[in-house]
Amino acid sequence: MSGSAWTGAAVAAGTAGYALFSRRLATTVVSAPMVFTGFGVAIGPIGLGLLDLEQDAGPVLTLVEVALTLVLLTDAMSVRRRDLRVGGFLPGRLLGIGLPLTIGAGWLLAWPLLPGLTAWELALVGTILAPTDAALGKTAVSNPRVPSLVRGGLNVESGLNDGMALPFFVLFLAALPGTTASEEGIAGVFWRALVLSTALGLAVGASGGWLLRRSRERGWVSGDWAQVFVLAVAAGSYTLAVVVGGSGFIAAWVAGFALGVSLRQNAAADAPPVDEDTAGLAERLAELLACLSFLVFGAVLLGPALEHLDWRIVTYAVLSLTVVRMLPVALSLAGSGLALPTVGYIGWFGPRGLASVVFGLLVVEEHLPGVPLLGRVIAVTVALSILLHGMSAVVLAERYGDWHEKAAARRPHLREGTPDGEDAGSSSAAR
Repeated sequence: MSGSAWTGAAVAAGTAGYALFSRRLATTVVSAPMVFTGFGVAIGPIGLGLLDLEQDAGPVLTLVEVALTLVLLTDAMSVRRRDLRVGGFLPGRLLGIGLPLTIGAGWLLAWPLLPGLTAWELALVGTILAPTDAALGKTAVSNPRVPSLVRGGLNVESGLNDGMALPFFVLFLAALPGTTASEEGIAGVFWRALVLSTALGLAVGASGGWLLRRSRERGWVSGDWAQVFVLAVAAGSYTLAVVVGGSGFIAAWVAGFALGVSLRQNAAADAPPVDEDTAGLAERLAELLACLSFLVFGAVLLGPALEHLDWRIVTYAVLSLTVVRMLPVALSLAGSGLALPTVGYIGWFGPRGLASVVFGLLVVEEHLPGVPLLGRVIAVTVALSILLHGMSAVVLAERYGDWHEKAAARRPHLREGTPDGEDAGSSSAAR
């Protein structure tokens, strides 16, 4: 049996094993990313040696790129206008103020702790570790005891910040001498990756949504094939952008927005939500591929990184999950009227996940002098996030829920307690 066959058998066995115990594990602090990352370490170079980036680079990159493409498209599809109108100040502040501050803080903090990296490599570290992944602390954003304002804000932030970090990532990578993108120059990358890719994504998503809506109105398309159509939109937007030398990820993200908006135009009031119906297959496939991406991450990034740990890497990883995330969140929410426990809860639950893994692998493939250190920092930070956010989600969601119940009983007009985050008392007075 060839090495690749053994790898496939091992991955299949690990996936099947998790599936058999998935419901039982869902009631514990052990999350899917923990299981798949740990299994990846076991079959990677420091374990059984069945999966190695140097030998399996092609399939590995294809897997993680498809996973991120589907996540970007389905996350963007699920964002509705009401999510931004009702309590929209929260994701608006987190994305408009918190995200740029997080990238800047990560860049500046890396300067003294990661010597040997160039300014643009340091900028890449800050950018790669800025996007959040709510799936790593799922209970924190799904526990009904957590106010809907907070749950919705964290979900919208997680769904949008990976796409919003993409332009920074693309431009910083183009500014780094020796990379593939640098050959075209920042101006060329800006035009192709940002402008042209956005236009293509908008065109594919809007036209795809219009065609699917018309077909559904006439009863021409079945529910199952409507879900397959979404996968075709994801593939079409991504590949068209790649063909013209742009960013497939940006195109897929924009296509998701356009597709969701187009499908919801003139939708009947009793029609099933787009993200629960049409995007169902794409979401399930994205979830599976994301889990397999964490397996790949454990094997090709985390495993080798564990052999080269030092205090600077660990210190940066810890500070990235705390100071670099929580301070920008606190600054972005200053004057919002949210209580300190709420700001702390939102600040802590900014897990680093799939987007950081994919961005990290794309940079590692460039084989630049500073890439090994950059890869280790990303690996250790994401691994700590998987562990700490996964284990703390259940406990902290319950504790925060307890605090909210008591605070709401003392203060009926607590801002966290109303869906839109407005002071109920002032709203009543205004009426």
